[in-house]
Amino acid sequence: MRRNWLAARAFAQQCTNKLTLQRLYYHELRTHFALPSQMVVRCLARVAGTYRRDKTICPTFRPDAAMPYDQRLMRFAGLDHVSLTTQQGRVLVAFLIGPYHRQRFDDYEPRQCHLVVRADGQWYLLVVVQVPDGTPMPPTDFLGVDLGVVNLATASDGTPHSGEQIEACRARYLQYRRRLQRAATVAQMDGKRPKNIRRALKRTAKREAGFRRDTNHCISKTLVAAATGNETGIALEDLTHIRTRTRFRKPQRARMAGWAFTQLRDFVEYKARLAGVRVVLVDPRYTSQECSACGHIAKANRQSQARFSCQHCGYTANADFNAAVNIRSRAHVNAPLVAGRVPQQLWLLAGVGASDKLRHFSASSH
Repeated sequence: MRRNWLAARAFAQQCTNKLTLQRLYYHELRTHFALPSQMVVRCLARVAGTYRRDKTICPTFRPDAAMPYDQRLMRFAGLDHVSLTTQQGRVLVAFLIGPYHRQRFDDYEPRQCHLVVRADGQWYLLVVVQVPDGTPMPPTDFLGVDLGVVNLATASDGTPHSGEQIEACRARYLQYRRRLQRAATVAQMDGKRPKNIRRALKRTAKREAGFRRDTNHCISKTLVAAATGNETGIALEDLTHIRTRTRFRKPQRARMAGWAFTQLRDFVEYKARLAGVRVVLVDPRYTSQECSACGHIAKANRQSQARFSCQHCGYTANADFNAAVNIRSRAHVNAPLVAGRVPQQLWLLAGVGASDKLRHFSASSH
């Protein structure tokens, strides 16, 4: 209620500055809603931040919207109780914590949290802890990673990460959603409001997204662990705006729309920072058409999704593995290595254009 009251006034004033809102409405919030001072400050910050996202509409908040707490409003009493400030004063609440998060609590101090209630009525405290980045490790080499749809990730060490389970999950939920949507259409024609079907559609979307997220977590963890164990960096393709640059056939569109490559890249980057592993982004152009053995670039080199065969030197390999090796080679050009570990062969991108080729040169070890 207090957030909607403040949001209406922020929208009327067209004000997104927290300090300005605080100067105008701080005392009114404390007087009308009997809020503690720090809760007023958090309310002002939440409304200003939400309204700043889209200034064309007045933001509204549900009665059970997440409640932010900072270090002044919450205090942990061990690993089983938390003290939270409410309008009725401090309350001591018991909570359950898993072993993974318990380790985080032992090592790092909680900074802030959000109190949320899920649709099933369960209350959760989403706690933020600041984990320092790992000690930067100078890479002696790079692990090239080719991102794709059939194989979500293929590393230059030959390790593939198949996307078959993701595709099977997508196809299964797609058929389920189609049945639900047909049922919803029939219900609407009969003058009914199929709320239960709409809720089922939302649950389906959450389950599919959760499965994708879990798969990307597993892949990113494996890639970072491999790089850490071999003291290498990680080289990824910069696929920003690839969906707007590339045309897909109609049977491919649904699968490409569900390709969560940005999420996988984000997971790799933050896990790499924690481990002190360097991540380098390279230009993805021609990585699937370039021969990693001789540097010849031709569209005919990529004979199928899985097969690469160079028309110039006859080199044959798995297409995703060949692309991963090219990504690794380009990372050597973009990022210097530690002294004494210069690779014997590198590929250098000479320019951009239809007639551009990759120049090959040799580098002697020092």
